[in-house]
Amino acid sequence: MISIDNLAVEFSGDTLFSDVNFVVNENDKIALMGKNGAGKSTMMKIIAGEQTPTRGNVRAPKDAVIAYLPQHLLTDDTATVFEEASKAFKQIFEMRDEMDRLNKELETRTDYESDAYMNIITKVAEVGEKYYALEEINYEAEVEKALRGLGFKRSDLHRQTSEFSGGWRMRIELAKLLLQKPDLILLDEPTNHVDIESVIWLEDFLLNKAKAVIVISHDRTFIDNITNRTIEVTMGRIYDYKANYSHYLQLRADRRSHQIKAYEEQQKFIAETQQFIDRFKGTYSKTNQVNSREKMLEKLQIIEIDEIDTSALALRFPPAQRSGDYPVVAEGLTKKYGDLVVFNDANMSISRGQKVSFVGRNGEGKSTMIKAIMGEIDFEGTCALGHNAKVGYFAQNQAALLDKELTVFQTVDEVAKGDIRTQIKNVLGRFMFSGDAIDKKVGLLSGGEKTRLAMVKLLLEPVNVLILDEPTNHLDLKSKDVLKEALLQFDGTLILVSHDRDFLQGLSEKVFEFKDKRVIEHFESIDDFLLRNRIENLKEIDLKA
Repeated sequence: MISIDNLAVEFSGDTLFSDVNFVVNENDKIALMGKNGAGKSTMMKIIAGEQTPTRGNVRAPKDAVIAYLPQHLLTDDTATVFEEASKAFKQIFEMRDEMDRLNKELETRTDYESDAYMNIITKVAEVGEKYYALEEINYEAEVEKALRGLGFKRSDLHRQTSEFSGGWRMRIELAKLLLQKPDLILLDEPTNHVDIESVIWLEDFLLNKAKAVIVISHDRTFIDNITNRTIEVTMGRIYDYKANYSHYLQLRADRRSHQIKAYEEQQKFIAETQQFIDRFKGTYSKTNQVNSREKMLEKLQIIEIDEIDTSALALRFPPAQRSGDYPVVAEGLTKKYGDLVVFNDANMSISRGQKVSFVGRNGEGKSTMIKAIMGEIDFEGTCALGHNAKVGYFAQNQAALLDKELTVFQTVDEVAKGDIRTQIKNVLGRFMFSGDAIDKKVGLLSGGEKTRLAMVKLLLEPVNVLILDEPTNHLDLKSKDVLKEALLQFDGTLILVSHDRDFLQGLSEKVFEFKDKRVIEHFESIDDFLLRNRIENLKEIDLKA
């Protein structure tokens, strides 16, 4: 059991949160929720021992292992993937090495009766007791199983970590964390760089093999599948629900309606009391009553209503000219990088107004296909945009393409047309740009802020073909809902690459699966494909276990 006691964090006199108390039990699976800036990541860092609170403390058993996966980190560039992941067993390897060293020292010493000799024997017994008390583990098999489950091929295991992107290096860190079999796992946005199949594996691990878990995530399906408790950080305090995220939303709505009712009753009471004070102030016979009621109002704790996004703004893509019958057509498409074949003899036709998803493990060619469609790479075969296709393209590196010298407001104002120009501030507010933030230059924004701004810009451009490559990695739940609603109303053609299952659901009627150097067309909704895919993958997990 891990206890969080009277936790408080203050910055320059401002309170982020205070008097936070809760207990993490052995098998709790907790979603840590709240709007951006509420203090979720700060609280997680304090529990992990990475940050010191202004007040309060975290109490845990002496031998408890707390493992933390932050949003951004780097692995050692001098190790292979397998070597880096094996560092999860570093403490065990150190115990084994220390036992070997001590035993060798005993072999060479002859002072059998000395205190030093007896101290070495005592130390050997202590270390040996800890070492042999551990479950017998086939370390190599465990490391390989974790890495394979997170999407690495067997041939990747002995490549240098420096050869992999930041997302893949994050998976190595995740594997190291899971292999430690900690008492508490802390995960801050673990699914941002993980494909659907690996997320399924991670869910199975957290549900069936992990002990306690606290997770921050904008992937609604992921947190619904793995959590049984939700702790909301809001307005400097927490609310603790014994419920997963979807159930918590219902309970939260009920809580807020009760708050509103209590607030209104209290305001009515305050108004009536103030009216009495104003009417009888200065009246000698009522002096004691007036003073009593004035003191009562001074001491009254005003009921607060939890923050909520009350904006009713619904974004829609502006109308665009009608495209030809088939905006995207590919025939006999092959892409190679030297001897590496990404996909071979792929055929694809996407009709006007159709919404399709590209799915498959990372590295199977989804983004490569999009680059072929956009004419950004060379390839064999044919791939072309159809008549009058006006393309809006959101690439994974879209943030880097923004003009760094423009302000946030100027970036959006450049592309906004018609009535929406009068609502630019509201639009930016839905994507967490408000106040002074709209006058900040793009070059000063964080990576996540740039991604959100690029998405706002795309939402306002008149296009009839939308191609989105992992658009939700840096969007919070509200922003994703705004984008999803806009896509559902979009009457053009949509090609979507995403690992976020909740975001994908209901958004496409056809699926192109990238697998084993092929592009396989499935005439089924993304919901049906994901359900079938999950079942098949869980069967694979059972076979590997």
